[in-house]
Amino acid sequence: MKKIVIILILSAVFTTCNAPKASIEELNQIVSEFYQDVKSANIPVFQYCIFEKDISIGGVILADSTYNYTQPANDSSIFQAASLSKPLFAYIVMRMVDKGEIDLDTPIYRYTDIERFEDKEMAAILTPRMVLSHTTGLPNWSAKSSSDEWPTSVIKFKYPADSCFSYSGEGFAFLQRAIEAIRGASLDVIAREEVFVPLGMNSTSYGWLPEYDSIALDGFNRVAKNRGQGRHPRENSAYTLRTNASEYMRFLIAVMEGRGLSAASHAEMLTPQSHAIRYADHPDCDSTIRWTIGLGAIYSDTTAAEKGEAPRYYYHLGDNGSFKALFMFRPEDRRGVVYFTNSANGHEIITSVTRATFGELLSIQDWLYKSKGKGRRSVSN
Repeated sequence: MKKIVIILILSAVFTTCNAPKASIEELNQIVSEFYQDVKSANIPVFQYCIFEKDISIGGVILADSTYNYTQPANDSSIFQAASLSKPLFAYIVMRMVDKGEIDLDTPIYRYTDIERFEDKEMAAILTPRMVLSHTTGLPNWSAKSSSDEWPTSVIKFKYPADSCFSYSGEGFAFLQRAIEAIRGASLDVIAREEVFVPLGMNSTSYGWLPEYDSIALDGFNRVAKNRGQGRHPRENSAYTLRTNASEYMRFLIAVMEGRGLSAASHAEMLTPQSHAIRYADHPDCDSTIRWTIGLGAIYSDTTAAEKGEAPRYYYHLGDNGSFKALFMFRPEDRRGVVYFTNSANGHEIITSVTRATFGELLSIQDWLYKSKGKGRRSVSN
C-alpha cells in the first residue's frame, strides 16, 4: 500500500500563522498533481518542501512495502544532497568575499598549491569565479572521487581554462582546499559557522554526524537493490552534503532573498556568468540555460539573455547514483520546490514536479537527458 503524508512545516525562516488558507490549499494541490507520477516512478522515499512567499508545506511520499528500510522514513529523514552541495558551498564563498577573505577573480593558487595539476601554467589562472560558474575546463573528476587514489591523482584539463562551460566537481574540490587553507579549518566547520548555525540547519553536514546512524536513509538502485547509506570517506564541497528538505529550504530562501550576503554579493551570485552548453549536437536544450555563481539559471525564451532580462528560474540538480535531488525557485513570486529521493529513479519525475509547481513545461529534464527518448547522462556527480 502506497501512501502520502503531507505535513505543514513551520520553519524558522517562515511564518505561516497569517497565511491565507487558500494559498496552503494551492500548495497542497500541487502535491496532488505530481503524487501519482512519483508513485509510478517507484521511488522509495520522496521528501519535499514547496514554498511561496511566507508559507510552506512539506512531507514525504512513500512507495510500496517491498522496500526494506533500516531507518524510519519521515520529513526529518536525512538524504545525500549530492550536487545540491555546490550551491551551499558557493554561498559560503560569497560570504567570505563579503568579509574580504577571498576574491572571485584572484587566482586560486595564491591560496593553495597546484601540485596535482599536470598543466601548472593553466592551473595558475583558475579563479573562484571560473570554478563556481563551471568554466575551469576541468573534467568532473580526475579519478573516482570516493577512491583512495583520488586525493593524489593527477588533474588534467579537458578544455582550455575559461573557454567554455564544463561541469566540474574537481574545480569545487580545488576551491575547497583554498577556503580551508584561508580559515585553517575543515569545510564542515566553516559551513557550520557560515550557514548551518545562522540558518538553524542543525541536522545538515558535509561530514557524518552521529545521529545519521539512525536517520540517514539507505539508497536504492533502479531494480530496488539496497545500496546502503553510502558514507563518504572525506568531506567534499561538490557532493557530500547531507540534509533534509525543510532545512535545505531555509538555505534556498536565504539565497533567494539575499540573507547573509551584501547586496553586491547577492546580485553577483544570481547573475549569469556562462552559457551552459552541454551538447553541441542538441542546441535546443541549452538555449535558455546559463550558469551563475553556483546556480543554474533558466530564461523565459532564447532571446531573453541577450535582451538583458533577468533569469526566470534558478535551479540545481543532484545525482549520487542511488540518491537524486532537485531544487528550483522563481524569484518573481518567491515560489520554489526542493525534493530529495533515495532512488536511482529520482530524476524521472523532474518534469511532473516542476510543471505542477510552476504551471509550465521547463527545459531542465531535456537538458539533463539530452533529448527525448535518447541516452541518459548524469549532470551532477
